Amino acid sequence: MMARDALPSTARGARKAPDDVIRTRPFGTDGPPVIRHFVAGGTEHGGGIGRLVGYVLSDPNTSLEHSVVDTRGPRWRPFPAALRLSMALAGMVMDRVRARPVLCHFHIAGRGSTARKAILGAWARCLGLRYVLHLHDYDYEADLLRRPAWQCRIIRDLFCHAAQVIVLGYRDETTVRDRLGVAPGRITVLRNCVPAPIPAPVGRDPGRPVEILFLGQLGPRKGVPELIAALADPAMPQAGWRAILAGDGPTDTYRAEIARRGLSDRVSLSGWVGAEAAAALRAHADILVLPSHAEGFAMAVLEGLAQGIAVVTTRVGAHDEVLEDGRTCLLVAPGDITGLAHALARLVADPALRHELGAEGQALYRSRFRIEEYVQALERLHVRLHRTAALAEDPA
Repeated sequence: MMARDALPSTARGARKAPDDVIRTRPFGTDGPPVIRHFVAGGTEHGGGIGRLVGYVLSDPNTSLEHSVVDTRGPRWRPFPAALRLSMALAGMVMDRVRARPVLCHFHIAGRGSTARKAILGAWARCLGLRYVLHLHDYDYEADLLRRPAWQCRIIRDLFCHAAQVIVLGYRDETTVRDRLGVAPGRITVLRNCVPAPIPAPVGRDPGRPVEILFLGQLGPRKGVPELIAALADPAMPQAGWRAILAGDGPTDTYRAEIARRGLSDRVSLSGWVGAEAAAALRAHADILVLPSHAEGFAMAVLEGLAQGIAVVTTRVGAHDEVLEDGRTCLLVAPGDITGLAHALARLVADPALRHELGAEGQALYRSRFRIEEYVQALERLHVRLHRTAALAEDPA
């Protein structure tokens, strides 16, 4: 039987150890565990993964100690990345020497992230440290299929030796179970969550242009070429809207394309924005659009739902498992320029529909994707794994 969503509880059926047993654990298991989150780029430069971990760390209701270990640096460069990884490995040794009750939480995606986590996982096993693997990739099965057999064997070892594997949706659950051989009982489906947003401004000018917002890496995977083409499509109204594309990437290339299509007066590129600036952009937006070709479960979409913005996105990753077209958002096929243009034009022209989708999306967020419940579920999982390890070391 497949594991189901971990919210509201990831610890169903877990064996609960008495508190006095935990207090008398041998080396490395005394007291509640310290959670080390290993994230390439940390919370500031780790993309959606970094934002999620940052939300966990900033939640005031955490009951465990959480910290972040940057395994790569702001971007991949050979020497700085190798130095960061070496420091992470050394930190694991220090945790073991100090006999701290540490649980390593490895946040993993495809490509270089998998290589780093394979090294970290092997090192954790050598040191006798338990680890959780948290899979965030937008299409991990495709990444596996591109790899030679010897790499797949290493990845299989990495996953099968994890104390628990967390996935964002049932597609990834199937990949981890069937492709990598992880037992169903060691897989937890835990959807991404976000904190409550800042309140939207009140008394906004009803005559102002409808604001369309894109937040993400500027590139083909996020559907930016199709988005620019859709904004220039004849289906879009000739007035009454503006768009902001916020994110890092080849801004000069896309700015030239925007100019070529005659959109420079209505479409702007802000470049990379930090968390506060992104929150301010969402607070003023009417529509959030993310026409990605591949996602796990996009943080930008969740943040749009939380803000009460009408969301337009694609049927990728776990989106179809959670979102309902025409009720909580508008869904289009990846790469469908015409469909994307018509969805955006429909929302620009219909404020009542924008309000309805925003309200239903926000209700969905409040019922299933609040960071408070996410942190509780995550920490229940951490404590359960820690107590299981403690009982294994001293079953008396």
